[in-house]
Formats: sequence, structure tokens, C-alpha cells
Amino acid sequence: MIEQVVIDDKSGFCFGVVNAISKAEEALSGGGTLYSLGDIVHNGSEVRRLEQMGLVTIDHSRIAQLGGQTMLIRAHGEPPSTYAAAQKAGVEIIDATCPVVARLQKLVVEAFEQMEKVGGQVIIFGKRGHAEVVGLTGQIGEKAIVVESIADLERVDFSQPLFLLSQTTQSKSLFEQMKEYVLSHAADPAKVVIRDTICGRVSGREGHLREFAASHDAVVFVCGKKSSNGKVLFEVCRSANPNSYKVEDASELDMAWLAGCKSVGVCGATSTPLRLMEEVATAIRNNG
Repeated sequence: MIEQVVIDDKSGFCFGVVNAISKAEEALSGGGTLYSLGDIVHNGSEVRRLEQMGLVTIDHSRIAQLGGQTMLIRAHGEPPSTYAAAQKAGVEIIDATCPVVARLQKLVVEAFEQMEKVGGQVIIFGKRGHAEVVGLTGQIGEKAIVVESIADLERVDFSQPLFLLSQTTQSKSLFEQMKEYVLSHAADPAKVVIRDTICGRVSGREGHLREFAASHDAVVFVCGKKSSNGKVLFEVCRSANPNSYKVEDASELDMAWLAGCKSVGVCGATSTPLRLMEEVATAIRNNG
């Protein structure tokens, strides 16, 4: 018998996602169409809600056909080539790049310029092909090594100066492991620059989620299948509580997971709207 279902009060949309969705809602409030370059948020349910308001999700191949239309650049940011393509096509841009990502884009440029002077290399810890990482590497003409794991660091030439940064939503603990590996393998650690560029609001959730997950008999983690941050935070939950399960919405809930549980925690990624966590919690209460 489930006695308690608790929604984590620190889960849900981060500022960057809230900002992007707010700008989209404002642009759509008067009717008409707004084009989003890629999913505005990695959550299918939220994307469908905004599409019903007039949002149309496109890829880069459509920019040239949008003359006179308005296009939103989501929180993940974009490389300079995207802005140039939009300007050439006569497309108005609503820029919803997260301020944290925008600062990181500038830092990547500074890091590249610094390394170029000394024959060094920029390393970005992130997911290859992820929108934010594409935007980061695009700032410097793809002249960075993107690493997803410690094993990827074997591609690095440790005899040269190095500058290590991270995608904003990566795992804090794995970044620390990367840092130690780079410093221990560098020919001259004094020529290694390391900047922890993981978003503080995201990294701060890891420690909290460990405590939250460990305090319940079971955890249901709500996030979209495309969410990079969701993958990271779900693994944090599962490491603290093996009885952790991931769903995109309440329809994927299997009450057999929660058999014998008295306390169930519901939490989510930075791309998970509160309403979805509430729907999952309600479903658990009604069926438990």
C-alpha cells in the first residue's frame, strides 16, 4: 500500500527552458506561426502542446525557405553559420539561447584563441551531435575535440597545451574524473587550463537527487527520450536507489514496479514540465 507520493520540488524546467518557452508563447499569443529550429525542449508532450498553439519544428534545411517568417533559436544555442543563413534568407530571429550557454560560447572562442597562440587543443566534454555541442564547436569552425567518456581522451595529444571545458548539462562527477585524467596524463600540467562550465543549477541537482532518491522506496523519473540531461540525472537516481524507473509520461507507468512500496518519489529533468510530474504522481496515487 503506497502511503506517500512526493514530487521533488527542485526538479523541472531550468531557467533556460522557461525563458525559451515563455518567448515562444509570447510570439504565438497573437496567432500565426513560429518556427523552432529543432525541438524547443527535449520533451515530446511539451512540444506537442506548443505545436497546438502554432509552433512548427524545423531543421536547418528549411531556413532558406522561410523568408519573411520568424524563427526561434532554442536554449541550446546555435553556431554563427545559422545566424548567417537566417540573415541571408530574410528570416527574423527570436534568440532564446540560455545565458549560461551564450557565455560558454564566448569562452570557447577565447579558449581557442588562447590555444592557437601556443599550439594547443580545446577539449569539450559533451555529447557528440547534441545541439549545444554543435553550437559550441561551430563557434571555432569545429576545431575542438569532443569527448563523451574517459576512453575518448585517448585521442588527445597530451604533449601539447590543453583547455578543457564542458557542455552545460553534463555530469559533474564525470567531469571531475576527466579533469583528473587530463592533469595526470599531461606532459606539463602547468599548460593545462580547466574550466568547469557545467550549469550550477544543473550540477546542484545531482547531490539533491541522490538524497531524494535514497529517501524513498522507489523513484519514478519523468523525462523525454531525447533529453541528455535526463539521462544523466536518471543515472544519479538509479545509483542512489536501484528501484528507479524512467517514463516519458503517466501512460508509461507500470504499477508492478511499485509493488510493496510505501513511499514513492517523482522527479524529472531540466526539460520536464511540472504538470507531467503531477500527472504521474496522480496516477500513482489513484492506482496505488
